[in-house]
Amino acid sequence: MASEFTIRILNWFATNRRSLPWRDTKDPYAIWLSEIILQQTRIQQGQAYWERFMHRWPSVNDLAAATEDEVLREWQGLGYYSRARNLHTAAQQIVAEGGFPTNLEGLRKLKGVGDYTAAAIASIAFDLPAAVVDGNVFRVLARYFGIDIPINTTEGKKTFTALAQELLPHDQASAFNQAMMDFGAIQCTPQSPNCPSCPLAETCDALHTQRISSLPVKLKKLKIRERRFYYYYIRYTENGTKMTAIRRRPSGDIWEGLWEPLLQEGSSDFPNIQGTFTLLHQGVKHVLTHQIIYADFFVVETTKKPKLNDSFIWIPESDLSHYALPRLVERLIASI
Repeated sequence: MASEFTIRILNWFATNRRSLPWRDTKDPYAIWLSEIILQQTRIQQGQAYWERFMHRWPSVNDLAAATEDEVLREWQGLGYYSRARNLHTAAQQIVAEGGFPTNLEGLRKLKGVGDYTAAAIASIAFDLPAAVVDGNVFRVLARYFGIDIPINTTEGKKTFTALAQELLPHDQASAFNQAMMDFGAIQCTPQSPNCPSCPLAETCDALHTQRISSLPVKLKKLKIRERRFYYYYIRYTENGTKMTAIRRRPSGDIWEGLWEPLLQEGSSDFPNIQGTFTLLHQGVKHVLTHQIIYADFFVVETTKKPKLNDSFIWIPESDLSHYALPRLVERLIASI
């Protein structure tokens, strides 16, 4: 028998459900794509990307047949580019296996799919009784039940996952999971939740103990790293065509697989290039989750093609739009 909490959440969802295009289908590809895009991304921004991906690659076979550069280019601006690379790899896994896995174990084996994403796909696409636990779910459960175990600890994850699974109605897993996500996003928001109109207000522990702003509890572990980038955009004319040099960023750092101009990190000494250096931007601040980058951007006009290492390729400036660039680099180059 469903708990009073579960009944009220489902009743709220019946009249407050968000209208989203991936909710009008049971296609696991469309659902999986939405879940990957919406990791670390607001729905307002992510929906446009989902629509573009679905239009360009309407099936998982189409996505698997794309090149990584094409996928990264389409992903440009969303950040956390490992998601795009994992998406592409997972599409190839799915095609190689002959189709989408239909159980949690198989879904978890896909590149970039963790417990939350596996549970979301399993419940929404295949009606499996698997509870999702994301930031919205943590917040709703922590406040309603008054749980102050830190959500970013092993104990916290186990506690909240077990509770979510206990509350999940097995015959309405998809509706309940989506209801919890929507309730946290619309009603029980991180800041200024709408408590006066909340259907759970009468029995919400955090509301009655005045702990709304202090729940859920999260341990602070994050250290912010500051980095200084000096970019040199080289322009060299060859046979009447303006050329520039870019290289693909290596693995093991931010923006893996994306392209950028000549970069010197930490050193403001000019590179050994004969030409005119013009500073276009200085100290441009770019904030990432774990890092803050301050970037200077120079344009280097040269009549002699400089010797660069083998990681660089020379391309016509007009072809830059064909390459996936980090958002910071895109912003800097746009001013030329």
